[in-house]
Amino acid sequence: MCCHKNILAENLYRSSKKLLRSIPLLIFSFFSLLTANAQEEFIPSPSRFLAKVPFTTFTGGVIIVKAQLGDHPDSLNFILDTGSGGISLDSLTCVRLKIQPKASDKTIRGIAGIRQVKFVYNQTLNIGGVKVDSLDFHVSDYDILSSVYGDKIDGIIGYSFLSRYIVKLDYDSNKVSIYTRGYLKYPRGGFLFRPLLVNLPTQAARIKDENTVNARFYFDTGAGLCLLLSSDFAQDSALLNTKKKPLPTQAQGLGGKTEMALTTIKELRLGPYKFRNVPTFIFDDEFNVTSYPYLGGLIGNDILRRFNVYLNYERRDFYLIPNSHYRDPFDYSYTGLGLYWVEGQIVVGDVMKGSPADKAGFKVDDIIVALNSNFSLNLQTYKGMLQNIGEKVKVIVKRPEGLTELSLKVRSIF
Repeated sequence: MCCHKNILAENLYRSSKKLLRSIPLLIFSFFSLLTANAQEEFIPSPSRFLAKVPFTTFTGGVIIVKAQLGDHPDSLNFILDTGSGGISLDSLTCVRLKIQPKASDKTIRGIAGIRQVKFVYNQTLNIGGVKVDSLDFHVSDYDILSSVYGDKIDGIIGYSFLSRYIVKLDYDSNKVSIYTRGYLKYPRGGFLFRPLLVNLPTQAARIKDENTVNARFYFDTGAGLCLLLSSDFAQDSALLNTKKKPLPTQAQGLGGKTEMALTTIKELRLGPYKFRNVPTFIFDDEFNVTSYPYLGGLIGNDILRRFNVYLNYERRDFYLIPNSHYRDPFDYSYTGLGLYWVEGQIVVGDVMKGSPADKAGFKVDDIIVALNSNFSLNLQTYKGMLQNIGEKVKVIVKRPEGLTELSLKVRSIF
């Protein structure tokens, strides 16, 4: 019996040694299989460079790119906008190109209202030689945007385009680079954000003034400002220092104009990046464009233009690298004067009560002839001249009774 036990024990010992010798091979085979599966499942094919397209920037860093629609040879001006859930055309552009939109039951929301829109279906957009087909453009009236920027705005390029490619916005060279979907190695020196992305990207950030608040915000390259908050969010979070008195102003967007208040907050933190004394707009969000309480508002392109940005919708990656504009000073100027490009003229559209423009004697419908002897009638140039805090700007205006000169002192929002 004892002999039998010894033989059995020896057989078990030999079997266990064989099993132990085989474990490293089994582990190696197992991890090799995992690696192969991981490579097959998670590593896409390399992306390919397609085109590099120049862009211009308007007030607040808003990007304008040129593209052609279908077989029409004319170049059209499009705002490149992560805050747009589709792609769109201006109604007057459709008239000019003899395109007939079709009625729909869909609506869009803007800061000043909700509108039912028509559609132009199954169109092709040519941007830098890249032809993007099967696009359904909704049609809207962008006359207000054209008058704000002093150039014709023919449409807005949003999710319908951005979701099909990897797009790099380079504010150092003022060029948009377009890549196919796939693996793209980002350069060193930046930070990888993983926004929540359905149609519109939302990103967590921390803002600080009287209190510190963590919230989510739209990541909006189509907004020519730093930060926009709904008044509901600002009040419920008790964010703002009540000793500061916000200044009255107006902003323009889809739906027209709306009244806002302009102030500053002490700090905005986006990932590892901090910005101090950030100009901030606050408004009564009647149509819930900012999706409160899910979101607090939006981070606009006067912040985002300080980075070169990779937009990779497929991977839900937004990679930001600080660029040469990272430390540009913010625009703290305040005049209370709203200037618009209307039928070849620069016209006063808004004069905020009690503002420097009001005190200087400006009136709605005044026609601007010159600023400080500059007769260029370039709206972007004039807006830049009105950002010099403390400067007295001599403005020649035309009224029915003739020409008059007004003196406008630019003040600060601090």
